[in-house]
Amino acid sequence: MNDDTASLNNEFTEALRRLVPAFETNDQKLGLAVSGGPDSLALLLLAFNACPGRIAAATVDHGLRPASRTEADFVASICRERGIPHAILRPVVPIRGSIQSAARRARYGLLNDWMREGHIDWLATAHHADDQLETMIMRILRGSGIDGMSGIREKRGNIVRPLLHLPKSALETYVAGHGIEAVDDPTNHDQGFDRVRVRNALKDLEGFDTSLASQSASALGAAREAIEWHVEQLAAEHVKSTENGCALTKADFPHEIQRRLLLKCLHICEPSLSPRGHQIDQTIIALEQGETITLGDILCRGGAKWTFEAAPKRRNS
Repeated sequence: MNDDTASLNNEFTEALRRLVPAFETNDQKLGLAVSGGPDSLALLLLAFNACPGRIAAATVDHGLRPASRTEADFVASICRERGIPHAILRPVVPIRGSIQSAARRARYGLLNDWMREGHIDWLATAHHADDQLETMIMRILRGSGIDGMSGIREKRGNIVRPLLHLPKSALETYVAGHGIEAVDDPTNHDQGFDRVRVRNALKDLEGFDTSLASQSASALGAAREAIEWHVEQLAAEHVKSTENGCALTKADFPHEIQRRLLLKCLHICEPSLSPRGHQIDQTIIALEQGETITLGDILCRGGAKWTFEAAPKRRNS
């Protein structure tokens, strides 16, 4: 084992220990989402080194490309050689509509079902530092706020991303060092996808440490958590239930605090409501001016106190 391999093994073990502190001392199982690309194969090999006998892998075959079945069988063979339980998951309903978002929903739905049936406690995905940088740039270009700029979260619920601080190049070298030729997904070269265009643009930049993007994302994530904590304190004090909805008894806060408190009130009245940023901004301006405005099916009244309730049903003419 060379120094680079040993270093990567140690970094993975430390990341897993940080993300799931009790994993070393309990009998929980770690599930791995493995597509056959260099990133996910590195995840598979690193997890096999760190916690053999406590991992299981799954490959989602969306059925979108002729080669996808062969690629899933390829991952199955690698797992079989190492005695790692492996499942190939296929959606019952064909992927339609917005391919990337629909495929993502199907993928996580299948993985959640697989985990539940296999009594698997945690799911690790192979997102890495280059993914983080690409995500942050894409979100800048889309005008995201602090939540979006927090990037890919290292831990969310029972999903962990122990490779998030590691560059893609190190993962590719690690897999090649094990004598494995990873799958090259042709969609990674399709200029029709925003991420591919951003990735290609970044290729011209040399001498930058991509792992620093994860540090920035972590700092923004910490800021987001601090704001969320403060908003929870304010909501407990100033958001009051009413007969038909709720009221915000104090609203003269900085805009970002107002925005989050407004969303809390709206979700109390209509949990499925997801207004866009400009709609929220326009609503805040109207409420500050004492106006009444309808957002979704919620009637919002401004002034010193903001109130929210279901808007009256429209009568059919």
